[in-house]
Amino acid sequence: MSDPIFNAFLTRQLEEGLALARSSDILALFPQPVPVPGQPPSQYVAEFKCRGLVKDPLAGVIPAERFAVGIRFPHDYLRRVDPGQAVCLLFPHNVWHPNVHAPFICVGRLRPGTPLVDSLYQLFEIFTWNRYTLADPLNPEASQWARANMDRNLFPTDRRPLKRQASGRQTAVGGLAS
Repeated sequence: MSDPIFNAFLTRQLEEGLALARSSDILALFPQPVPVPGQPPSQYVAEFKCRGLVKDPLAGVIPAERFAVGIRFPHDYLRRVDPGQAVCLLFPHNVWHPNVHAPFICVGRLRPGTPLVDSLYQLFEIFTWNRYTLADPLNPEASQWARANMDRNLFPTDRRPLKRQASGRQTAVGGLAS
């Protein structure tokens, strides 16, 4: 049986998520499975092409440029959410961040009905070290490393915005440049 409220929510997530991806040089969003008319997708793969950090067993903490996450909206997502089932790190498995312990990512306040776009922004902020938790982290070793490196001006690792800034000059009423 189809839930019209949940289907409307999923349809809105598809529209808003794809709109964000179209306006981003960093984000690619792939609905899973490919959308069929009348059946909005409930799963996505989000790929972020931004600078973050990974820990290599030989080289130590090094930059990485690509991160992939699975996002899933289970049938009861509007009533309850289990962050471990809603967001999953797909690639790379050695992401270096206090909020990440593959495959788990602590995106913060993930509440029932949290929009896809909000989750995408939170994930981007985590991968680029714009957001991190040093108290009660998923990865205590990364948290300790972050504390030790706070004064080295390493964070954020990528300063670009997720959404491309509007280009062109704004005009005031009447067509005069502002």
